[in-house]
Amino acid sequence: EGEKAGVLVDFGIELHGTVTVTVTGITPKGGTIDIRVRTGESAAEALTPLGKKNTTNDHATRDLVLPVSFYSANETPETGFRFAYVELVTADASAEIASIQATAILRDLEYVGSFDCSDPLLTKCYDTAAYTVHLNMQRYLWDGIKRDRLIWAGDMNTEVNTILAVFGGGCDVMPKSLDRIRDVTPPDQFMNGMAAYSLWWTLCHYDWYMGTGDKKYLMEQRDYLKALIPRYFAYIDENGAEALPNKFFDHPNQANPVSRHAGLQGLMRYALRGASELFRYMEEYDLSQQCLFHADRLLAHRPDPMGEKQPAAMLALSGILDPGETAEKIILPGGAMGLSTFLGYYTLTAVAEAGLTPAALPLIRQYWGTMLDLGATTFWEDFDVTWAENAHRIDELPVPGKKDPHGDCGAYCYRNFRHSLCHGWASGPAPFLTKYVLGIRPFTPGMKAVRFAPELGDLSWAKGMVPTPYGVITVELEKDKSGRTIGKIEKPDEVDVIVK
Repeated sequence: EGEKAGVLVDFGIELHGTVTVTVTGITPKGGTIDIRVRTGESAAEALTPLGKKNTTNDHATRDLVLPVSFYSANETPETGFRFAYVELVTADASAEIASIQATAILRDLEYVGSFDCSDPLLTKCYDTAAYTVHLNMQRYLWDGIKRDRLIWAGDMNTEVNTILAVFGGGCDVMPKSLDRIRDVTPPDQFMNGMAAYSLWWTLCHYDWYMGTGDKKYLMEQRDYLKALIPRYFAYIDENGAEALPNKFFDHPNQANPVSRHAGLQGLMRYALRGASELFRYMEEYDLSQQCLFHADRLLAHRPDPMGEKQPAAMLALSGILDPGETAEKIILPGGAMGLSTFLGYYTLTAVAEAGLTPAALPLIRQYWGTMLDLGATTFWEDFDVTWAENAHRIDELPVPGKKDPHGDCGAYCYRNFRHSLCHGWASGPAPFLTKYVLGIRPFTPGMKAVRFAPELGDLSWAKGMVPTPYGVITVELEKDKSGRTIGKIEKPDEVDVIVK
């Protein structure tokens, strides 16, 4: 009652969907009065007027005025949110509100894969990562449910791995999204206008084929890949250095052209090796060999990642830098400082591929765990652990003298409240824990054969399920009194297990 009277509702968890305000009575009677409904991924965002601290209606309308009448149900457009603020706009008026209801809109999917362990924080990181991607599996695989409700070819690769680890290959959203971005991008152009993103699209197909074994779908990409990949051979100079146009690697490295170049050098070799495998599976043997030849040209140039973890990780995964030395000298020092959500999965993977899986578990706790400490129920577009210093939680009202990790932080396209707090590319813990703690990784396409190399690290036990096209693999791991890991695995008859 009264101008600007309002109520803030916390629905308790990030949702994709709508908010409906049901009004049972208004004064003055007859006609309509105006209310404002503003949703937010944090309490502070929901309270902040449009245009302040970079609040926007970009991609989804989340701040609007609705005319309401006697006995009316008034629904907002779809967006991503956890909080809703309902405010009376009309002066000298009142509204009787029967309910403020959130409707969740998401695919009805079974969580086939699972992960549980002796550390509840790591288990929660897996579950939160899985839920983050689930929310983004809408009409297409979106980047975010509030902002970037779009297909970005470069942003999907972690999500491919999360979907395969959690939901399996039966959902159509992944191929539908890969096909859509292909169909709107001729092979003589770059997906989303960035050279790196067509490389990531290629890697998405490699991971999807290894997880599903869908040869028919892979062959549908053959003509496009045959036109796309040879273009990249010309983007290697006489010294073996990448010379890609439209350079983008990762936001935290964008201001440093030296480390950005290092990351792209690694990505290019990593992707060409993946393309070589795809061409081999398609029986395009000449192109497969050409990819390997040009990938090896990139070994002649070893750029300095300038101490940046993500470029260093990609150089190590591509074989340009030594994995063990890179992990110990660049990635692990400083713990979670300098990690990014976009390439966090590959940074963890680079540590594991160096034989240091136990050292990757503290990184998950420190980085993704700190987001949870700040009230996250989904993982964010980007995060720097320094944002948590003297900060209030996102489910708390602004606290004078304390930093708002949502409204006061971020940069580039994710500055302040424009920052998405539900981005699928941040889901790296789910596939990582599946592949390197449970130890299940594809060995042949379609997981007809899988590698089983579990690593508990400092955990006393872990268990989980991993979907395959033939059924579920169940893994149970525990340490005996001597600290030795005892593993039990149950698998479909069609799947061969290679212990390594």
